[in-house]
Amino acid sequence: MASITVSAPAKLNLTLDVLGKREDGYHEMKMVMQSVSLCDELTLTIENGEGISLSADLGFLPLDGRNLAVAAALRLREETGKEWGKLAIDLKKRVPVCAGLAGGSSDAAAVLRGLNELCGLGLSMERLAEIGEKVGSDVPYCVLGGTALAQGWGEKITPLSPLPECFVVLAKPGFPISTPELFARLDAQRSRCRPDTEGVLKALREGDLSGVARRMFNVFEEILPPRKRSRVEELKGELLHCGAMGASMSGTGPTVFGLFLREEEAKAAEERLRGICREVFLTRTI
Repeated sequence: MASITVSAPAKLNLTLDVLGKREDGYHEMKMVMQSVSLCDELTLTIENGEGISLSADLGFLPLDGRNLAVAAALRLREETGKEWGKLAIDLKKRVPVCAGLAGGSSDAAAVLRGLNELCGLGLSMERLAEIGEKVGSDVPYCVLGGTALAQGWGEKITPLSPLPECFVVLAKPGFPISTPELFARLDAQRSRCRPDTEGVLKALREGDLSGVARRMFNVFEEILPPRKRSRVEELKGELLHCGAMGASMSGTGPTVFGLFLREEEAKAAEERLRGICREVFLTRTI
């Protein structure tokens, strides 16, 4: 029996822009991504036998191929032709689900990295990212992590100068958001504000945290249904009131986050938001 435990960090969208719809039906994206220390934990164990099993500490999660952790293991086996015996995956979930934080994609990436090490496959991170692309659009980024520019439908990853370390407060409102609905609403809207992606890239090169924070923007915020948009704006306002250098929504939401230079301000913001939002997390960039 052999075993390994791997972390699956959440991701933030410092910027998110949708450039248009492609002929293949996917959307052309341009996003600046950042990993944070809030993470799931996966233990991979290989024993004699065959098959893949998944256990999780959240009862509503699918435990078959619909779960990206299982899908990643199946894809890796198909791509490499490697038979490793019976694989058991134990998932401790810390990243909130359906939150715009790529929790499922990060779990898939962790399985790819973990099996690569556990089975001695010797695959490069770039090759693992290529395999991850066939599992989900955020998986390539989650394989590589850090600060990066994601383009295409999310599969083209360019590492960037790291975001200066800071504290992050996350708040997930208690309502769902339909990703297909948001893309449809975006397609129907003729004009919209766009993030200053080039300005963010320049600020990253210069190590200018405040320059990044004040340019953060997500095009999906504008086209949320009115009540949901109001709630997102309310949470952003609370974060800024508590001293955040900038605040934005991550992915297709609904999680809102703020960047803080000082830990004491971040802790105060966490406490304040716990009074008005069910799921609040204090973490930091990695």
